[in-house]
Amino acid sequence: MPSSPGTDRTEQRAPVADDGAPENTGAPPADGAAREQRPDDGRDERERELREEIARLDDRYKRALADLDNYRKRSARELDRRVQEARDALVREWLEAIDSIERAVRMDAGGPLGQGMRAVLEQMDAILARHGVHRIGAPGEPFDPERHDAVEVRETDEVPERTVVDVLRAGFAVDGRVLRPAQVAVSRRPQTGS
Repeated sequence: MPSSPGTDRTEQRAPVADDGAPENTGAPPADGAAREQRPDDGRDERERELREEIARLDDRYKRALADLDNYRKRSARELDRRVQEARDALVREWLEAIDSIERAVRMDAGGPLGQGMRAVLEQMDAILARHGVHRIGAPGEPFDPERHDAVEVRETDEVPERTVVDVLRAGFAVDGRVLRPAQVAVSRRPQTGS
């Protein structure tokens, strides 16, 4: 029978495998019942791995910032400590000169040399005071082993026991820290014979 234009088309069928199931040719199925599966499982896994990597990198970044901040603070403290040590060493050397001038004043207390040295000593004390250095240890203070070195004990009834009665070498403090303790004579009650 001759074919008409409407029946001239040959049906296209999907090739069939040996087991009777249609072969996968890559073309979508004609009936649309089975949809193409997207590989969402692989994408989700990769996204999870990337989020974990971002979290690790963010943590490392924050730790690096904290380490840098700690380093800066530690460096500033170290610099302050070194500056303080250098200043203290310089002041200690000047204290030796002050001790020499004080001895000269004592030797000629009423003479013209003593008066001139006393003026120089006052000027040196003023310079030290401008830099936060001041004298510690004065007669009448209670003995404090943090601020005083007791180099002599004197028996007396005139002041309470363990009171500074004389300063043999001035002490100095800077910013509340004892730079050099004062060498002092300390009182003690006279012992009564038994």
